[in-house]
Amino acid sequence: MKVLVLGAGLVGGPMAIDLAKDGEFEVTSADLSAGALSKLTPYSGIKTIQADLDDPETIRKLAEGHDYVINAVPGFMGFRTVERLIECGKNVVDIAFFPEDMFLLDEKAKSKGVTVICDIGVAPGMSNVLIGYGASMLDTLEKGITYVGGLPVVRTWPYEYKAVFSPIDVIEEYTRPARYIDGGRMVVREALSDPELLEFPGIGTLEAFNSDGLRTLATTVKGDFMIEKTLRYKGHIEKMAVLRDTGFFSKEPITINGVSVTPLEFTSKLLFPKWKLEEGEEDITVMQVITEGMKDGKRLRYTWNLYDRYDPVSGIHSMARTTGYTATMAVRMLANGLYSRPGVSAPEFLGKDPKIVSFLLEGLRRRGVIYREEITYPL
Repeated sequence: MKVLVLGAGLVGGPMAIDLAKDGEFEVTSADLSAGALSKLTPYSGIKTIQADLDDPETIRKLAEGHDYVINAVPGFMGFRTVERLIECGKNVVDIAFFPEDMFLLDEKAKSKGVTVICDIGVAPGMSNVLIGYGASMLDTLEKGITYVGGLPVVRTWPYEYKAVFSPIDVIEEYTRPARYIDGGRMVVREALSDPELLEFPGIGTLEAFNSDGLRTLATTVKGDFMIEKTLRYKGHIEKMAVLRDTGFFSKEPITINGVSVTPLEFTSKLLFPKWKLEEGEEDITVMQVITEGMKDGKRLRYTWNLYDRYDPVSGIHSMARTTGYTATMAVRMLANGLYSRPGVSAPEFLGKDPKIVSFLLEGLRRRGVIYREEITYPL
């Protein structure tokens, strides 16, 4: 079977390596960056192609002959890339985390008879799978909560943060209005709002804030209270709020000495070098997923905890492992015939099937990404 991976960056590259490792797939990695592709040349079983992934004809030619495509392009071009792949009649696993509604592509995917799974990273991704799974084990879901963050091990002033995925998409977490469910109804708050301080073993105190990570769970799973919050080291919220509220993240052009520029472009030039996660620089991924509700008249709570670190042996960052290996296990899930629903699926759809959940968790465990489950009952 042949798999095409669109994007060879921090996450795309490790996904290609993982898929090629056991010889099950013929893997092609495509990216505009020759530098990113060059990092894959030491690995056997990976064909690399330098290409403009935002060109429709290029996508058509690249997809030709492949059984599955992983879409790991930046979020701003994710939706149109998935749409082009559907038009090519390809089964797609997507981690672009685009802002558009994935279900707008559902009918087109059904008409082509293809299976498309979007948002199948770590969060959104396994967080959704586990909330879907927890909800399926309860008669009624009262709470579905996710706390998640990717952080550098070494805290460097002033931001104590490094971008473990596309920096442009990181800024979206600070600007896009956050949606969550409270009392069974949709609530919209600004990003970075409602801070909490939480303790995590091995890390210490982190601050959590509202971000728009609930995504499809807001409409696909019925619960009284559902929310996702992003985790950062203490003090990060205030710094990002100052930049945002001053206008540094604005996409509206301004004119300086006769030159038109957007504040976001200017800010990116300054921030991204400071946020760059260098090779060998260690990172961690921490996530807690909580589902709580009623079962047979008793209140139960299912909790999954993830604490993952950079792998010094492979040199693969934690966020790439936790995000990328979820997607590669989803490809294997499709290839093994465990899931074949035509149309566009959100990750929580997978959580309804215990066999799929076990398949994903076991595959991740074999790759060193371990989710520890706790069951508390009765509450």
